[in-house]
Amino acid sequence: MKPVAVIILNWNGAALLRRYLPSVVANTNPDIADVIVADNGSTDNSLEVLASEFPGVEVIRFTENHGFAEGYNRAIAIAAREYTLLLNSDVETPPGWIEPLYEAMRADSHIGACQPKILSVADKGKFEYAGACGGFIDRNGYPYCRGRIFSSVEDDKGQYDSVIPVFWATGAALMVRTELYQRVGGLDSRFFAHMEEIDLCWRIHLNGSGIVAVPQSRVYHLGGGSLPASNPRKTYLNFRNNLLLLHKNLPQADLRPTLLRRRLLDTLAWLKFMATFDFDNANAILKAHRDFRRMRRSYTIHPSVNLLRSPICRRNILTAYYLRGIRRFSRL
Repeated sequence: MKPVAVIILNWNGAALLRRYLPSVVANTNPDIADVIVADNGSTDNSLEVLASEFPGVEVIRFTENHGFAEGYNRAIAIAAREYTLLLNSDVETPPGWIEPLYEAMRADSHIGACQPKILSVADKGKFEYAGACGGFIDRNGYPYCRGRIFSSVEDDKGQYDSVIPVFWATGAALMVRTELYQRVGGLDSRFFAHMEEIDLCWRIHLNGSGIVAVPQSRVYHLGGGSLPASNPRKTYLNFRNNLLLLHKNLPQADLRPTLLRRRLLDTLAWLKFMATFDFDNANAILKAHRDFRRMRRSYTIHPSVNLLRSPICRRNILTAYYLRGIRRFSRL
């Protein structure tokens, strides 16, 4: 059995499989990894495409759509490899992409997860929004990346080509030790979409393992295909899940002051939407807070360590971006 399972979760993505799977099959070292497509109950012709055009690819078939998180959790349990690489179906991989990730994990048992450099399919000299060159989170819980701060995405000029510890690795291309993934609970299906990989990485840190970005590996991500940044549904999920992320992973004693600050900051975001007559996104924030108050009752166990007090989380990214005008990670 190969040590790595590269698992692509598919739901009605026949067109994406035809476009991106050939590069994954051709450029994934067969001595290291098996490429597996987990089909989440597709109703299009995905299974026919896989059978006729990719007969050498292992397929896990689910009879229903379990969603992103639960679909991966089930597929990872079935694949049962030492390492799992979660790969989005809209990712193109060049030759030699998997070896640096695999070698980084093998060389250091402290590393629990890692990610490659994520570049844009549309502009291969530019970082891609979802993960760029490694993710961070600030002391108020706002995520940003090496190569992308909020909506400002940098060109890749080799400025972030060092391997460094990060707070979170993108779910677009995430390699993780399978036993660790399962021990910390896998992806939380209650998040539905957005920030579920940050939640997973937070739990990996709390477990005592590290996460790194390995830019010697690169992949090209389409991204943004499901919901555009201005979509109220995306606003809702981002605000709600960010609150859940904090509530779930902070010590009980730190919840009240942290969530109070976030309520004030989210109120400013709500006022901005109201001032620009964007009532749909303003209402999405209100709905996010209302649903958070209901959902937080499901999370009754909290850690004893506040990772937002660690050096890697010391920044206030809102102040840096909006008041100091910093648009590049290297200037932080």
